Amino acid sequence: MKHELLIIFENEQVFSGALTYAREYAARTDARVTFLVLVAMSFSSFDFLGVKRKKLQEIETKTEKLLAQLTQVFIQKGLETSTALRIGDPSQELLKFLADRPSFQAIIWGSGQDLPFGGRVKKRHWLYPLSGHLECPLLTVTKR
Repeated sequence: MKHELLIIFENEQVFSGALTYAREYAARTDARVTFLVLVAMSFSSFDFLGVKRKKLQEIETKTEKLLAQLTQVFIQKGLETSTALRIGDPSQELLKFLADRPSFQAIIWGSGQDLPFGGRVKKRHWLYPLSGHLECPLLTVTKR
């Protein structure tokens, strides 16, 4: 059974150290790497449908280019990759994404060195309530 590794990016923020770590981890364990970009967007507002559609298209175009750049080095190293974009409430989108796939061996936070809930105020981040209920470790990467 092939190992599965998930890298989560929030709102297209990318921490290069997480990419390096994920690439090295995947190479050591022969893991398949999935890149997941979560973009927060509310669909309950009273925006016109055309405005939302245009914004979605802009996000999809921008994210497609970003994911192509991110996966390029992994592919060159012979690693298998897949990509996904989910737009909406990040916590709900992550749970739906995880429920639809076999479990991952590890999840790497790809948007920074620290998880976004290190202090008191930051505990309201969408990832905080989920972190204790994941089926695998949630890793962060600090600079060496």
